[in-house]
Amino acid sequence: MNLEEAGRTTGARLLRGERNWWFLGPGGVARLRAGHLTADGGLRPDTERRLGERGLLSAAPNHAYSLTVLTSTDCNLGCAYCFQNTAQDPSGGGRPPRITHARLTSQTITSILDFAGRQMAAAGLDRLALLLFGGEPLLNPRGCVEMLARAADYNLSSAWMISNTTLLTPKLARRLSDLGLDSIQVTFDGDREDHDRIRVRRSNGGTFDAIVGNIARASDAAPLRWIVRVNVSHHNFRGIDALVDRLAEAVDPDRCTIYFTRVGDVGVGYANDLLHTGELATCFTRWQRRALEVGFRVNRPRAHRVCPTCGHTDGRYGAVVNADGTLSSCWETAGKPDWKVGTVTGGYLPGAVTRDRWIACEDLYRYGEEGRVLAEFHDTVDAALLDHLDETGRL
Repeated sequence: MNLEEAGRTTGARLLRGERNWWFLGPGGVARLRAGHLTADGGLRPDTERRLGERGLLSAAPNHAYSLTVLTSTDCNLGCAYCFQNTAQDPSGGGRPPRITHARLTSQTITSILDFAGRQMAAAGLDRLALLLFGGEPLLNPRGCVEMLARAADYNLSSAWMISNTTLLTPKLARRLSDLGLDSIQVTFDGDREDHDRIRVRRSNGGTFDAIVGNIARASDAAPLRWIVRVNVSHHNFRGIDALVDRLAEAVDPDRCTIYFTRVGDVGVGYANDLLHTGELATCFTRWQRRALEVGFRVNRPRAHRVCPTCGHTDGRYGAVVNADGTLSSCWETAGKPDWKVGTVTGGYLPGAVTRDRWIACEDLYRYGEEGRVLAEFHDTVDAALLDHLDETGRL
């Protein structure tokens, strides 16, 4: 099998480690030696057969419908890079203009769940996976609670939220957890000083201590898990080593999965001068290893996979629904009228209309570099992580 062909059909990747090769297929990871490969870097027929017998060439079928619901398009923070901004704050402060206000209501929840039920039946799916999204979803806590409670009638199998957590209280965390919320993703923009310059309230003021404190108190109140996203830019990357250690002291790292990502621009005028260079790859590797040392979880690299929400232009396995019931193809275009692909009451618009509006994960992001450079960066970082997981018995 030629790896380029395999990558197109299955998302498979082949990475060069320090002492061996790593094969990442839709069904898992395998360690390979040079003898498993052909002279042109493909898989030998016997290697391909063995990988197939181990199930590494086949992805598990979808059983759950992936539904993303914005409970509010408003946000109490004013981060300059947010893809829901429409421009930068002309005054240079923390109040960038945003997408139009919308708030989830009981009536819209009914329409959304009716739509999800129809989509699940059409695709033969028997479970629902729910993401509560915003804006800041906790600006509408009633909407979050009602959406979770009513989703139970659709065999809710998992639920998570992306939140800045500045509004999360122990009582609310317990209530959401009781209704099936498993985890919350929260973002940090570097160590405290950098974070408090970047992730600011629209009413002014930093957020680092409030976020950390709310995570700790919510963790005491409910068995939530945390996905910690660390945004990396030229504004903050020198402080991220300190951030990892600070977070490990402030929260329970065993309940946290941490990942690092270079934040880009989606056309709102945000500038990040940090490039995907060898130096940055070395930093990512160091941060990941330190995170593991202090007890955080770091997800193992995987094959490229089709997003269930935006990876199918007919919305077969998932949908992104704005608080007003408007359908978008992806998180990045939610709430933007020019990217509307339908409504929950009327369904998806014809393909001739949605073709140029169907955006998949990170299609809109601009990094100022060629795709090849980004791919090499990710391959380098992922190979180093697999080497380390193997060396330390974590693979």
